[in-house]
Amino acid sequence: MALMLGQHVVDPPVVLAPMAGITNVAYRQLCREQGAGIYVCEMITTVALAHRNPKTEKMIRFGPEEQPRSIQLYGVDPVITAKAVRRIVAEDLADHIDLNFGCSVRKITSKGGGSAIPWKRRLFASIVAAAVDNADGLPVTIKMRKGIDDDHLTYVEAGLIAQDVGVKWVALHARTAAQRYSGTADWEAIATLKQALDVPVLGNGDIWEADDALRMVDETGCDGVVVGRGCLGRPWLFADLEAAFRARALGVDRPGPVMPSLGEVAGVMRRHAGLLAEWFTKERDGVTDFRKHVAWYLKGFPVGGELRRAMAMSSSLMELENLLGKLEHDTPFPQSELGLPRGRTNSPGKVFLPEGWLADRDSDEVPEGAELDDSGG
Repeated sequence: MALMLGQHVVDPPVVLAPMAGITNVAYRQLCREQGAGIYVCEMITTVALAHRNPKTEKMIRFGPEEQPRSIQLYGVDPVITAKAVRRIVAEDLADHIDLNFGCSVRKITSKGGGSAIPWKRRLFASIVAAAVDNADGLPVTIKMRKGIDDDHLTYVEAGLIAQDVGVKWVALHARTAAQRYSGTADWEAIATLKQALDVPVLGNGDIWEADDALRMVDETGCDGVVVGRGCLGRPWLFADLEAAFRARALGVDRPGPVMPSLGEVAGVMRRHAGLLAEWFTKERDGVTDFRKHVAWYLKGFPVGGELRRAMAMSSSLMELENLLGKLEHDTPFPQSELGLPRGRTNSPGKVFLPEGWLADRDSDEVPEGAELDDSGG
């Protein structure tokens, strides 16, 4: 059965997770060129959207071929959430609205935002209802974590609340806020949520290869997958995912994973930097933004530290091109990197919350100072 997002068929059932500083127009285009799915923009704060913050105005732009246009909102105030959603509808800014209840960083949770919100079930319900009720038919979805920590799990109750309010699907990052990006994701929690809900459930966490996505579907029964860190420096993962799901649907053997040579990786790097230069309009800004991707692209390849550092300090497309030309283009992809974590990894830690936050689950008071006027996480 196909995964539906309103009137849109999501085939394969794959979603690019919104990642701050990563999933801009350029990176979304790069990934879409590899395979089909839903590609979500960086997190947009409801205050910034409602108040037309200049930085946010640039971040909510979509490429001419992006369909459906998918935007993720972060907000803690139902009134402001409603205002932001009404603007999306009135100005035709997007075709899909996802709500962020998964952010676990201190500056968010310490003010009661992100993954702290579902603990306040009435406030959570009000925020989701504000989005759904003002979306004028646009599909609204949510993404959340299991809970604050193992003693304060909220994912099943929050999923049921969101379903009753009218969301089209629920995506679960199968870690608690306290886990951050450590350890392994609890796929059993995805299965539990799937059994509890009638709306589609998407799983997120530890999808490093297409085989992981298929295994998650098999083990949990989830309706689709959300891919985040696994595609960093590997946008071709979406080609693998499309091929894997297509082969399964046809009942045929799937092809092996995409294993680009270092020369082919260099071509993707060149394309990525060029797209960023176009999006930023100033070449230097685009190439500077590309620097953080260098280590991900070259992970595992036998490239010397001096050349890596030079690429990570390049300031123009010509300089980057010259450096890419120094790579040994025939070098095969390092198979030892397959299936390994990418991007952020850290240790479990204390979740910082407002004083007294855990005492009253039914308070719907909007946390003071939790709204952010700047998008992107």
